[in-house]
Amino acid sequence: MANETPVAQHFIRQIVAADNASGKHGGRVVTRFPPEPNGYLHLGHAKSICLNFGIAAENGGTCHLRFDDTNPGKEDVEYVESIKDDVRWLGFEWDLLRHASDYFEVFYRGAEKLIRLGLAYVDDLSADEVRAYRGTLTEPGRNSPWRERGVEENLDLFRRMRAGEFADGAKTLRARIDMAAGNINLRDPAIYRIRKVPHQNTGDAWCIYPMYDYAHCVSDAVEGITHSLCTLEFEDHRPLYDWFLEKLDLPNDPSLTEPLRAAGLWLAPGRPQQIEFARGNLDYTVMSKRKLIALVQEGLVDGLDDPRMPTLAGVRRRGFTPAAIRAFWERVGISKQNSVIDVGVLEGCVREDLDAAAPRRLAVLDPLKLVIANLPDGHAETLTFPNHPKDESFGTRAVPFSRELWIEREDFMEAPPKGFHRLVPGGEVRLRGVGIVRCDAVIKDAAGAIVELRCTLDPDTRAGMPGAERKVKGTIHWVSARHALAAEVRLYDRLFNVAAPDDDRDGKTYKDHLNPDSRRVVRGYVEPSLGDAAPEARFQFERLGYFVADRRDHAPGRPVFNRAVTLRDTWAKQAKG
Repeated sequence: MANETPVAQHFIRQIVAADNASGKHGGRVVTRFPPEPNGYLHLGHAKSICLNFGIAAENGGTCHLRFDDTNPGKEDVEYVESIKDDVRWLGFEWDLLRHASDYFEVFYRGAEKLIRLGLAYVDDLSADEVRAYRGTLTEPGRNSPWRERGVEENLDLFRRMRAGEFADGAKTLRARIDMAAGNINLRDPAIYRIRKVPHQNTGDAWCIYPMYDYAHCVSDAVEGITHSLCTLEFEDHRPLYDWFLEKLDLPNDPSLTEPLRAAGLWLAPGRPQQIEFARGNLDYTVMSKRKLIALVQEGLVDGLDDPRMPTLAGVRRRGFTPAAIRAFWERVGISKQNSVIDVGVLEGCVREDLDAAAPRRLAVLDPLKLVIANLPDGHAETLTFPNHPKDESFGTRAVPFSRELWIEREDFMEAPPKGFHRLVPGGEVRLRGVGIVRCDAVIKDAAGAIVELRCTLDPDTRAGMPGAERKVKGTIHWVSARHALAAEVRLYDRLFNVAAPDDDRDGKTYKDHLNPDSRRVVRGYVEPSLGDAAPEARFQFERLGYFVADRRDHAPGRPVFNRAVTLRDTWAKQAKG
């Protein structure tokens, strides 16, 4: 970006700096981004990606990409590939790619160790019974009737669970901690459950799968993660995270990680520290994967990469830039205070980046024909336009000009209000890069609709002529009707028309707040140079906004452009009344 965002000294940077100064973790910094492959990543995930990869890079460390694939049935290879694509698109590259499923044998051995230590037991309570026994925030839980099973019986039952002897939900393995603990997460949490579902990586090799709280901390430890950066909802889980790590003592028990040595996946285990931060929430947005998938399934949007969606695939297709997203999360900062961020700040970052990086082009989206009557029928010439008015390094381009042009319909008014400085009957306006024209006649069809303007070009106002500096109040853009390319242009806006679509206190759901104007498709005309635009090439269409060639549908001979953002924040103007 033209103006790089200064680095903010937030509390996680301070913790890592202090750890480096004290020699904690041996002066190493190893982080990880651990998504579950059960959906597309969204803008909230981008905050975690930028933080984890950024902290590692700033400290000469490494960052792993680890797929938390412990919940078969909801996971899909499509999501794995989309996540990898998103991380790279944001500008990051992982040092190590792993899956939690790489550690299934380690998780199992650790569970058997906990049983042998008398710290885990096989429970026959159903899920509903477990909830009933758990207690409340003000009442302690009750011990399961199966809590006092002996070590040998628990080992036998757990091995039979692994062998597939029991039905789904018939038994769980639970940690034996404290059913009266004030922190409900310590009331004998489940470690393993039975799920006879094939796994995308391991097939039918396993029918028991570890719970996240258990798998997460063990995965961090065996990868040598030093700083496990999590969102704030995991703060109450941290005592359990530390309890598992203390009891398993992975750095000093090589028997647990022996399968990784055999598979060539071994890294020196460590004792990671979990640090929590507030997740990224935006107004006019929903971030729930479940709700985003529901929008797709119900046909309310065109897919998970619909440019109105907050998924990274969606905002990429919309035309947002990786640099803008990185700058946005850096400016917002990292804290422990939950808040909702104005999506206008993100849109502002996109405008700032594209203002510096996007070449300019001419396009007309609501065309009205303008004929310059004092030019001959076959008139054609080529004008030279700068590609960027603020940066000469972008060079210039040739733009064809002819007798018949397309202009924006809103740039002409037959009965203008006060302060209208564009074209009116008998009035003058400057055609961008051409000269001053006067509107002499308005042509209408049988229904009274305006179909054409007849104008006269003042030749003395052309470039290099004595009257080129003559002042008129308005300047409008145009494209040559003879040379312009017809294009499909998709005018995208915010998907929801209220700031808090998830607020259901009025009895409405987020689906009731969909913005009916979030997508409008028009057939416009663009200057011929855009015929060579590559998919995902971004431009400023002068006076109209920032646009991107659609990465899916744009093709030679069939240009399709999506509006990323308008030139100005129209929502802020509406909010002011």
